[in-house]
Amino acid sequence: MVAISTGYVARETGGNLRRNLVMTLSAIVTMAVSLSALGGVLIMRQAINKASIQWRGGVEMAIFLDPNVTANESTAIGKELSSTPGVKKFHFVDKAQAYQEFKEIFGSNNDIVGVLHVSDMPPSYRVVPTRAQDIAELGRQFQGQQGVLKVSYAQQEIDSLLHQFHQLRTLGVFLAVGVMVGAVALIVNTIQLAIFARRREVAVMKLVGATNWFIRIPFMLEGLIHGIAGAVIAFAVTYGVRNTIASFVGSETVLGTRELFVTSHEAILTGVVLLVVGALVGMLGSAFAVRRFLSV
Repeated sequence: MVAISTGYVARETGGNLRRNLVMTLSAIVTMAVSLSALGGVLIMRQAINKASIQWRGGVEMAIFLDPNVTANESTAIGKELSSTPGVKKFHFVDKAQAYQEFKEIFGSNNDIVGVLHVSDMPPSYRVVPTRAQDIAELGRQFQGQQGVLKVSYAQQEIDSLLHQFHQLRTLGVFLAVGVMVGAVALIVNTIQLAIFARRREVAVMKLVGATNWFIRIPFMLEGLIHGIAGAVIAFAVTYGVRNTIASFVGSETVLGTRELFVTSHEAILTGVVLLVVGALVGMLGSAFAVRRFLSV
């Protein structure tokens, strides 16, 4: 049995990459396009999760008050909520809490966060109804009252976001899967060309006791490099345009902006997913190519 050394694996993998440079670059670019589409879908999902922050805890309706609402007007609305049948519970979000929530949603965009301040935030009452089907009737009761800026409904807001997301997700997934098939085909073809070019050397190695794994590992590493390189490019693309991608599923907020944003940390988590997917696809594609050639 022939021992596997790191130096041997590195030399053989590097040689294969150089000999099939055009095919290697084609496989990497194709993988990058596919993973970029997947990354875009993941970024949009993260943006929707951030946009849904204000609806946590079963909140079905938000009564946004005018930023200049008086204390008497705000108190009157709170008292009316307390005595209104159909209101299971509610809580008040003051300007400071609204600003913290605002920064959580839009924290990565200094153009917006830097312009608006605590005093610009609309305070609000977040309402959990006894029955969700009664929420529209409750909303009509408070819409247009003195001091009320807008009444928003969780179902409407989330449905609007999800409708846009589902359309874009279908397109993104279709593109990612379609191009991924092409990327796997290129990886398989590249690996098989590399094996074919060295078929006599492979035959000699088997005669002197080399195992299938000894022959297989450099080619699998080559496929792994294809996948990781493509994933790195895809991550760079999605990281750079993450806020543009997120804005595709934006809906107008009470502050008048439609954009959604994803933080650097969230984008990095997406990059980790892309690296894992790229590595697995590249390695499994090359393993399939080698398996077929060695007939094991």
